[in-house]
Amino acid sequence: MIGLLSSVQAELGLLAAEATIARTCTIGSRSLMQGTIAGREVVLCAAGMGKVNAAHAATILLTRYAPEVLIVFGIGGAYISSGARIGDVALATEEIAGDEGVLTTQGFKDTRFIGIPLAATASSVLYNSFPAPESPIRAAQQALLSFPSANSNRVHSGRFVTLSTCTGTALRARELEERYHGLCENMEGAAVAQVASLHGVPWLEVRGISNLVEDRDLARWDIKRAAETVQKAVVRILEEWNSGRPTA
Repeated sequence: MIGLLSSVQAELGLLAAEATIARTCTIGSRSLMQGTIAGREVVLCAAGMGKVNAAHAATILLTRYAPEVLIVFGIGGAYISSGARIGDVALATEEIAGDEGVLTTQGFKDTRFIGIPLAATASSVLYNSFPAPESPIRAAQQALLSFPSANSNRVHSGRFVTLSTCTGTALRARELEERYHGLCENMEGAAVAQVASLHGVPWLEVRGISNLVEDRDLARWDIKRAAETVQKAVVRILEEWNSGRPTA
């Protein structure tokens, strides 16, 4: 089984329509749908916005359904220097918890500076950085090789930054670009990566680019296109997914 986790229902509608739903249930405040997409057994959930909702839903999926991999997907904003544009697809090679740390007179310092990791497992100690497991990211990259030519969208791979406060000024965007050299930012990914790492389950993050990270101007965004594109990318990944279990 593959776990599919989005933030809001608007990022999940096409996948739900694509799925053959066998059963639904509610755990806590989360609604879950179990069925198949492209011949793959899946469980789908819209977690809600932000890290806590994402961590809550990820924990439910991992403990209740024990998926072989957890795929978090949705829209994201691309940093100017990344070269990504609206409508493109982004794959995370690493997730950065961009808020966790301390603000000092020398500027922001992460949890390594504090000396307290965000997660510790039998094989790794993780501070603000959660490297994406190699097997799922390779499988996704391979699956999406023909996706750009078919859909006029480019596919990028790089570092994602998760923040509680969306960046809405060009000044703040430049600060974050200089600090993290990220591809795009979002509000959930690092929380899912952290929970998956604690459970020893491989994860994959896929984003459709809805906007550039600059002075906030919703008139320049295309949320609908980004949400549709990322869901089509997830379907392609499921269609091409190797049935062997990826390794964390």
